[in-house]
Amino acid sequence: MATTTSIQLPIYFDSAATTPLHPEVAEALCRHLTLASNQFANPASAHRYGHLAKQQLRQNRMATAELLGCDADEVIFTSGATEANNLALTGIMRANRHHGTHLITVTTEHKAVLACCDALEAEGFSLTYLQVDGSGLIDIAELKSALRPETLLISVMAVNNETGVMQPLTEIAAIAARAGVLFHVDAAQSVGKFALNLADIAVDLLSISAHKFYGPKGVGALIVRQRRHLRLQPLCYGGGQEFGLRPGTVPTHQISALVAALQRCQRQRESELAHIRTLQQRFMAWASSQRSVQIHSPLSGGSPYIINFSVAGYDSDALLNQCEAVAAFSSGSACSSGTIEPSHVLRGMGITARELYGAVRISFGYYNTLAEIDYFIHHLEQLIEKVNDAR
Repeated sequence: MATTTSIQLPIYFDSAATTPLHPEVAEALCRHLTLASNQFANPASAHRYGHLAKQQLRQNRMATAELLGCDADEVIFTSGATEANNLALTGIMRANRHHGTHLITVTTEHKAVLACCDALEAEGFSLTYLQVDGSGLIDIAELKSALRPETLLISVMAVNNETGVMQPLTEIAAIAARAGVLFHVDAAQSVGKFALNLADIAVDLLSISAHKFYGPKGVGALIVRQRRHLRLQPLCYGGGQEFGLRPGTVPTHQISALVAALQRCQRQRESELAHIRTLQQRFMAWASSQRSVQIHSPLSGGSPYIINFSVAGYDSDALLNQCEAVAAFSSGSACSSGTIEPSHVLRGMGITARELYGAVRISFGYYNTLAEIDYFIHHLEQLIEKVNDAR
């Protein structure tokens, strides 16, 4: 086992909550903030500096489109996936009420989607929430039976932020396309980690967030396929930026960093994915051998970046406290931190009360190592032994 002198403590195992800015992304961010860059200005300004910033914005939009497999005018830059999800759901439902008033989603979606659905339901729209099985997957037959003549939109996340389960997007997209229903995907935990080409899958709206793939917080995008033919109602109003869908001064420095992060992830994706799988397999092999450890993430077929588990004898807060000096991780979704309610995701999967209140999530980044996994495992073994000795 590695010594503490070779490992920075506490080990950061919370990349699903946010990732640190990669150095080359930080350089791109800072480069577009200074006078010397000539690209710091408001891209809406009529002077030369404004023109240069507008040109940079245009290049960033084209680069994002190329990386994701869509057209440049289908890229709407936002503050992140939460705003993108809200713009997608409320924007579509409110603007196209005359075409349909029914939305289908899943009980285990991110709160950014579920809270938005609650608001839409309060406005008079009808909602169907698909259940999941014990592994977190939806039932395709249930999705088909949920479709109605007035169904306008289906919203399903690509990778669950708490368990890493990956929904069958290609199959869902095909069902939506055959039914003439729009399909939205929250891809916050997917883009930058797994290959995605929107030219190959019938997704109509896609949400991403830069800080999930080593970019800065506060910037993301909503991809709106065939935007010229698909009406959305904006969330707010102002100067008409982002094709009138997201007004406000465009943060060219953050968008440049988002693009740099996407480009870096495309170059490193396969090698990093292989590395992450090695980390996951090491932890899973140990956890599967322990009677005191219950794994809530898929044993296969899920995202290797995320592992949800519980340790007998510890609730999640106790485990976090006992590991505070060793590792930084989460008791579920960091986006819902501060709440005392157990995970709605695990509850939806049928996880029982004892394990429900004991569940924690570790998630990996390119910077994590096998030595860190082994060090964390050794600490967990000591905690398990402590409980066993007390019995």
